[in-house]
Amino acid sequence: MSHYYHREKERTRAMSSDHDHEKMEEARDGEDTMEINEMEQTKIRLMRAYVESQDPSSQKVDDLMMRRFLRARDLDVEKASALFLRYLKWRQTFVPNDSISLSVVPNEVAQNKMFLQGFDKQGRPITLVLGARHFQYKGSLDEFKRFLVYAFDKICARMPRGQEKFVVIGDLEGWGYSNSDMRGYLGALSILQEYYPERLGKLFIIHAPYIFMAVWKFVYPFIDKNTKKKIVFVEKTKLRSTLLEEIDESQLPHIYGGKLPLVPIHDS
Repeated sequence: MSHYYHREKERTRAMSSDHDHEKMEEARDGEDTMEINEMEQTKIRLMRAYVESQDPSSQKVDDLMMRRFLRARDLDVEKASALFLRYLKWRQTFVPNDSISLSVVPNEVAQNKMFLQGFDKQGRPITLVLGARHFQYKGSLDEFKRFLVYAFDKICARMPRGQEKFVVIGDLEGWGYSNSDMRGYLGALSILQEYYPERLGKLFIIHAPYIFMAVWKFVYPFIDKNTKKKIVFVEKTKLRSTLLEEIDESQLPHIYGGKLPLVPIHDS
């Protein structure tokens, strides 16, 4: 890394380890706030100095995005910088026009499995995924990944000012082995954790059949510790009450007793 980076890193080591740990805990506890604390500002400055020396396009990125990558790596500047530079390279090659056209994901659109709904009580946009409508087909992995990028970009663009995260309701009612797509699940997890870090606010998994747990046991080790904290399996008998704790009835999909009709993400 650059001489500037190492000089600044040595300077910041003057902080005591206890103080450092305390500030990191504060950052994690307040991760849903937009305010950047002193520790984060120092880390962002270090990270920005390095990544801009490696890829000038990073100058266009705001501090909040830098912070998301830092938080995804527990404020470790070197790890966050490496992750961020991989993201820039991926974005330039996988999304060269900075957006995915629906014309390149026709099979995914035809499955009509993802919907963009309202907002939860924290102002986070909600997306609903119907797992039983997902099927593999020839060339499906690449198209599925592009569809996810299309969807994530659309969800993020819908976030109100002052919000960074979204909520997902993953409905597995009717899910069976014909819907199982291990490569697709791992691909989705990789995109979410590596290229959209700290964007997921909560994932509600509902109507999960017993046979799904065999797949879950395989996928679970690939989920990082920060993401694991955001995943909630909801009991069928407590479905409505659990969702209403965080989502107002006016913003809840009508299929769960709410007021909103389902709107396919490609029609929203």
